[in-house]
Amino acid sequence: MKSRAALLYGEGQEFRVEEIEVDDPKQNEVLVHLAATGLCHSDYHMVTGEYGPLHFPMIGGHEGAGVVEKVGPGVTRVKPGDHVLLTFIPACGHCRFCSMGLSFLCDRGAAILQGPQLDGTFRMHTADGQDAGQFCCISTFSEYTVVPEASIVPIADDLDLTKVCIVGCCVPTGFGSAVNRADVQPGETVVIFGIGGVGINAVQGAAVKGASKVVAVDPVDFKLETAEELGATHTINPNERDPVQTVVDLTNGVGADKAIITIDNVLPEHVGQAFRAVRKGGRVVVTGVARYDHQHIDVSPYELTLFAKEVVGTMYGHSPVNSDLQRYLELYRTGQLKVDELITRTYSHDEINQGYRDMLDGKNIRGVIVYDWAR
Repeated sequence: MKSRAALLYGEGQEFRVEEIEVDDPKQNEVLVHLAATGLCHSDYHMVTGEYGPLHFPMIGGHEGAGVVEKVGPGVTRVKPGDHVLLTFIPACGHCRFCSMGLSFLCDRGAAILQGPQLDGTFRMHTADGQDAGQFCCISTFSEYTVVPEASIVPIADDLDLTKVCIVGCCVPTGFGSAVNRADVQPGETVVIFGIGGVGINAVQGAAVKGASKVVAVDPVDFKLETAEELGATHTINPNERDPVQTVVDLTNGVGADKAIITIDNVLPEHVGQAFRAVRKGGRVVVTGVARYDHQHIDVSPYELTLFAKEVVGTMYGHSPVNSDLQRYLELYRTGQLKVDELITRTYSHDEINQGYRDMLDGKNIRGVIVYDWAR
């Protein structure tokens, strides 16, 4: 069938929206008609080369929701007409990591940046017959997409797909960074570096868990204002005040209990800054993506040992996709987790590059493409 999709043909280029050919779903695959997709910085890393060599052309998008159009042989969890979230890590449910409750580290996620489907072949093709890679096996920048059944989370029909699409990535990644990986406890001080789509959800997670001080750090005042609306008790613009010294002063010289780095492009010095901001025995959670060829972080081994500090990474906010995404949706239903308020602006498919310019200019917490049929 035909579909319109946003393709990237190489580093440093803009996305090109054009007509492609989409194959039928094969064994254990599902064809989904997308309603909406979030504009996440993780897709823009393909433009700037942080991921390293990729298969081009690549159809971006990894945060979306839609309706099942067709299922391939062997699919049992969904049927045509079902509403679904798509996840950027396909979770098989039985590898070592899935069986340990770490489905966000499923072995099937090893090739999500390579382009083909899980069987090594392609489902999307350009008008001139080139195989088009699917980012994270789901390519939500295409109105129709074929995805592994393992990348599907069925959801209730009454949820607004144009809103909950962002529960596919930025909500679990940020919220889970605070709730799961940082393990925020009531009364703690938590500092979040970087208030975009992921960071704002780390703010929400820290607030929901009862942190007494939730400190948001970002150079964009609009984002700091939004953080205050969604749970931050203090804000710091690093262009005006030193975040480390300010956090130390706020805690009477002790330091934060937890620091979460949700900056869009993590540099070694960002980790060092968060490390210096936490107390003895404190934990730093690195959530944002760094360049693939960065091989160190700016952390003192001396202080790491003598102050017993921790630096840990997280993928997907340590959120097991088939349980935590449903849990986050229930928090959304009860008003404890804000989702609608995170979407600053919606765009048409053809406005994708404008959406990314707005993201880079700090104008959005989250931009969302709403496809024509869902408007």
